[in-house]
Amino acid sequence: MPKIVIHAGGQRYEGEVKPETNLVVRAGIKQFPWPHLKYRCGMGRCGTCASRILAGAEHLPEPNWKEQKLLGERLEQGLRLCCQLWIRDDLELTQDLVQDSPAAAACS
Repeated sequence: MPKIVIHAGGQRYEGEVKPETNLVVRAGIKQFPWPHLKYRCGMGRCGTCASRILAGAEHLPEPNWKEQKLLGERLEQGLRLCCQLWIRDDLELTQDLVQDSPAAAACS
């Protein structure tokens, strides 16, 4: 099973998820990695779940059109939208120091 590591608020949270898991879906039903993952709409519109991928990016699919539209150049800096990722392999990420997207404010 894929191991997920989330760095949040200076802490490290680890857990395992089933293959083909979406972290925002798991957070929404109060399973790991809730409450350490920031998210809002879950549909790739607000950018609240934007995360810097620290390890495992090579196992993720190419960014879809929603990520390309919302993140643009920030994709090159290692950012991805958790709501658009179905996890198959180990992944390590952080949302610390990731600036909120202007779209996130519109989703409030």
